[in-house]
Amino acid sequence: MRRSPLIIGLSVLVAAITSATMVSSFGDDHSGESERAACAPTQGTEKSNCHATLVTGLNLVPLVTNAPVGLGPDRIKAIYNYPTSPTAGAGKTIAIVVAFDAPTVENDLNVFSSQYGLPLCTTANGCFKKVGSSDSRRLPQVDTSWAVEASLDTQWAHAIAPGAKILLIEAQSDTLSSLMSAVDYAKGHADYVSMSWGTDEFRGQGKFNSYFSEDGVSFFASAGDSGLIPTYPATAPGVIAVGGTSLHFTNSVFTSETGWSFGGGGCSAFESASSYQANTPGYSCKGKRSTPDVSFNADPFSGVAIYDSTPFVKGGTFGWYQVGGTSVSAPAIAARAAVTGQTVNAKRLYSSTYNFRDIVTGGDANSCAVGFDLCSGRGSWIG
Repeated sequence: MRRSPLIIGLSVLVAAITSATMVSSFGDDHSGESERAACAPTQGTEKSNCHATLVTGLNLVPLVTNAPVGLGPDRIKAIYNYPTSPTAGAGKTIAIVVAFDAPTVENDLNVFSSQYGLPLCTTANGCFKKVGSSDSRRLPQVDTSWAVEASLDTQWAHAIAPGAKILLIEAQSDTLSSLMSAVDYAKGHADYVSMSWGTDEFRGQGKFNSYFSEDGVSFFASAGDSGLIPTYPATAPGVIAVGGTSLHFTNSVFTSETGWSFGGGGCSAFESASSYQANTPGYSCKGKRSTPDVSFNADPFSGVAIYDSTPFVKGGTFGWYQVGGTSVSAPAIAARAAVTGQTVNAKRLYSSTYNFRDIVTGGDANSCAVGFDLCSGRGSWIG
């Protein structure tokens, strides 16, 4: 397996899509497949990149098909024993914060919904709304990489909490200042805020921490796809950091869940642990914030299906992708929290009676072990 941010030329993309008939199976044999980050790593302090990862051929061209590939909502809900009611999450709003504009995101959400028998979520029926940060009249420029992220986040938030409203907020750029402006808008208009992006920690990041403090609002951030390196805002106080796992199947039957080899996490260099986390058996960060807090399927090879009709490369073919990354984890767990109807913060996560599947094997440089660990936090939220 290789991970690459390289942009593939259009002619190569079209040729590969034309010949790509392989669909990833739900097993552990992934010969002929690789993976690549949807968003290229950003350069410079205070710029973020999304955490979506696409399944590709060995040439690193994303595999695009006319029918769904990857796990669908029914399979995921069965694996995690999540509620299946079409009204789960009713009365709540989930805000999805991304950078740049995804021009086809509402259409794509409803192709996905129709495919899987979910309630339609549209502007017309009041379920879906898209705004450009705090100014609903001005949408940012289109970015095809972030469009994949927007499709992933909206579709899987809706899949887990089909009764909740979806508010997509598009920051003008991928700078933290712009994304925080979107977060500021989100916390005034939603109950749950999902952020599937981040940057390496940096001195001075604490100036943004106040954005994640709002009574009655829960904040979730992907822990990153770079192994031991903790990312911000996942390490911020007030944010639930969501890490990644791998699902394993034998003859398409789910058998186990382990730590994902690229799942992000680690000890923050700058943020302090909450008392709830620091008093958890297994905590090991010597007073510093530990990430992740909780985990969810993020391995692209046990990845989920999404539909995106904004071609990844301008002018290219579009359709169904199989995706992973902790970009899957954050909206899924934010939506699971919405189904509870409760404000989910560190106090509730670490002292609640929620059920967690302990992830005891696998992982990256942070190996999973019995109990709380730097690999998966409390484990995966089940039931």
